[in-house]
Amino acid sequence: MAASGKLMLGSGLCRKLSQFTRQLHTQPALLSSFRSSREVQPLDKYPDVEVVAQPPEWRFVERLLPAETVPQPVERPKYPSGWRPQRENGSQAGYFVARTKNHMVPVYLQTRFRGQRRITVVRRVQGDIWSLEKDLRAVVEQSRNGKLCATRINELSGQIHFHGDHVDVLRDYLKEKGF
Repeated sequence: MAASGKLMLGSGLCRKLSQFTRQLHTQPALLSSFRSSREVQPLDKYPDVEVVAQPPEWRFVERLLPAETVPQPVERPKYPSGWRPQRENGSQAGYFVARTKNHMVPVYLQTRFRGQRRITVVRRVQGDIWSLEKDLRAVVEQSRNGKLCATRINELSGQIHFHGDHVDVLRDYLKEKGF
């Protein structure tokens, strides 16, 4: 190395680098491009292949794949986790909160601004979303000892947003009601 920090042409590293680049250009097989690969042969040069629709070994692969649908839960009078199956179809109340594909109540907590803003979201609402919001707001305000709770309704996406962390209160209420 020179004092200025540049690589000198007489150094061993520079010499080895130039030898390597010359070797790459003289032997194209080292480059591994489409030009260095073998040409396509006629079909009779390749081995015969038998296409089988359902090979017997496929059952070993199928058991490793995830199930396409979540199975229905076993009917029990009470579940140890406190989970309850959906009973109500919304005809009496005028609204309906559909469960997720895993049979869970769709109430989620969103945190924004480094966890300073917490918003509880109820998704998958069908029917009269305004009366559901009124009922859920009453439940949240009751759990807050009468303090008012700000809400926002997105009618097109079927979502209700509550300012604050009220996930447990709303999940318990929706499970009790059968939604």
